[in-house]
Amino acid sequence: MLASTSLLSSSSTTRTSDDRNAPTMSTSEVKKAVSEFEDIEHQQPELVGNAGDEEFGGTEERKKLEKKLLRKLDLRLSILIFIYILNYIDRNNASAARLRGFEDDLHLKGQQFNTLLSILYVGYILMQVPSNMLLNYMGRPSIYLPCCMMVWGMISCLTGITTNFVGALMTRFFLGFVEAAFFPGALFLLSKWYKRSELGVRTAVLSCGSLISNAFGSLVASGILDGMEGKLGHAAWRWLFFIEGALTIFVAACAIFVLPDFPSTSHGWLSPLEVRLAEQRMVEDVGISDENADAAQTSQVAGLRMAITDWKVWCLALALTSMVVSLSFNAFFPTLSATMGYSRTDTLLLCAPPWGFATLVAFAVTRHSDKAGERFWHIAIPLVFGIVGFVIAASTMNTAARYVSLFLMAQSYAAFITFLAWVSNSIPRPPAKRAVALAFINAFSQLGNVAGSYVWPTGWGPSYRYSYAICIATNGFCIVMCYVFKLHLQRINKRFEKKEQEEGLPKGYRYLL
Repeated sequence: MLASTSLLSSSSTTRTSDDRNAPTMSTSEVKKAVSEFEDIEHQQPELVGNAGDEEFGGTEERKKLEKKLLRKLDLRLSILIFIYILNYIDRNNASAARLRGFEDDLHLKGQQFNTLLSILYVGYILMQVPSNMLLNYMGRPSIYLPCCMMVWGMISCLTGITTNFVGALMTRFFLGFVEAAFFPGALFLLSKWYKRSELGVRTAVLSCGSLISNAFGSLVASGILDGMEGKLGHAAWRWLFFIEGALTIFVAACAIFVLPDFPSTSHGWLSPLEVRLAEQRMVEDVGISDENADAAQTSQVAGLRMAITDWKVWCLALALTSMVVSLSFNAFFPTLSATMGYSRTDTLLLCAPPWGFATLVAFAVTRHSDKAGERFWHIAIPLVFGIVGFVIAASTMNTAARYVSLFLMAQSYAAFITFLAWVSNSIPRPPAKRAVALAFINAFSQLGNVAGSYVWPTGWGPSYRYSYAICIATNGFCIVMCYVFKLHLQRINKRFEKKEQEEGLPKGYRYLL
């Protein structure tokens, strides 16, 4: 292990404070670094400089300090939930506006509304990887993320003044371009502070912002669309964009004073001992600190190349893309709810309970996944229940059965959330590679949203049998890909076990399956 660490250090120049002046790595060096980091992830305790509990006043004092640290972290990072709620509301409010004249006022025809939905993901895909690379380089998420949020809030407001398809198309494109900074950046921020056994629940807490937004957003949209028609001469759907965009800007201003930075750049709200504990926790969890891991690479560009040459990243990206296609019903949830034949207001209100149920299921599944230290089955089982929901919806027009199917579809988001935690667990180091991998996998998966925008054409309604058939197929493909990935991680863990037995080493890092 010492030899491998030394070899990696000699193959690259230690990173300086000005990362941009560092030499680049050749393709062979990148592939070698990827292989070496797989060993570093399996570091033994004596190689990471574990200071023990004495540094923190003994075992009991450390436990108290750790609980205090986690409470502080959870309180500050809880604002990410509100940001994510607004992120999704601003992204999906076009679907609610569609019920109150959005298409008619903008003179949309044919597939133009679907194009407005899909164009957002073009900008979203293009910006995620560069954004996370910039975030890792800056080390100041408390400034970077809220500033991006303010910009997308202003763009959302501008959507309310558009008068034609081209204007709406431009605002939707740039909305996705700026919103791209938030979700991969938030996942990377969580991975900087929480251990593997803590990450699933925290990812669920973050991701449940999207589930809550589907419930809460429908209720807010219902109130605005019913109460603001004709106010100051504007249609109600325009007020939807004005009000929700202004709320986003306000929360962004508050977030600047609440969001934490990374452990190595956090000051003021943590004591020096708490900062040291935060860093030590991550060393003990993975085997090497983020700072030491970053020293083994030469630049953010090297992190990019290490990520895109690792086949695990591509496997996860394909699996998530397939899952996202099956989850495309989310953007058309009001439309699917409307097939039950209720009024516009009742349709929006009926959207809330399934997403409330999905939130509870997601918390339960991710919490159990963390405790059990298992990921695959906690992904596969919710997807299977989602398939059951698609089958029910495709096979009957019975109102009660179709409403039950909406609950089963919505709960499949528990698999999506658990999957995100699996990504962070499976690519822990170096941070520059992890930042790119999280962004790349999430960005690549948005191709599923682009395709999903065309999976639900009006001509296939109200039964949408073909749409549900596509979702069943993509869900099944995702399960197969996840199983293949699980088998690969099993082989790596067995290799670790064999090495420990041959060299008489204590148990080191293990991938969660």
